[in-house]
Amino acid sequence: MPKVVSNTTPLLSFIKLNRLDILKELYGEVIIPEAVLNEIERGKDRFYVEISGKHWIKVLKIKNRRILERFKNRLDIGEAEALALAIETRANLLLIDEKIGRKVAKEFNIKFTGTIGILLKAKEQGIIDEVKPYIIELTEKGNYYKESFIRTVLKHAGEI
Repeated sequence: MPKVVSNTTPLLSFIKLNRLDILKELYGEVIIPEAVLNEIERGKDRFYVEISGKHWIKVLKIKNRRILERFKNRLDIGEAEALALAIETRANLLLIDEKIGRKVAKEFNIKFTGTIGILLKAKEQGIIDEVKPYIIELTEKGNYYKESFIRTVLKHAGEI
């Protein structure tokens, strides 16, 4: 199984879908920094699942504060810690949706994917039958995707 670190948004998206099991099935274990756990817990009033009790979601503290400081002025704390943790643990994959976070990941040669990429992989591996219902549910629950992007994704998934 690959070593996978997640930022808040992909994790929250699968919480919204009530399908954290997809992440578990695809990756076995997901590593998150403390800041991501805190961001998830701040959302207890709306979409929330207790993740600290899930044995396959591992919360780690950042050891290399210097690398974290490099990211703090460009990214929010969750993204900064997720990127620092991906570097520190030599992760094979970073789960991140935010454009600026992806740009920084690219600068550091960190392989990444986001919520939609995860859904496509889940369909490819037979974990889900369709991507479209999940995209619809996510948009209804506050995620935003451009129509052109959704069309491209659904074409790629063979759903239009």
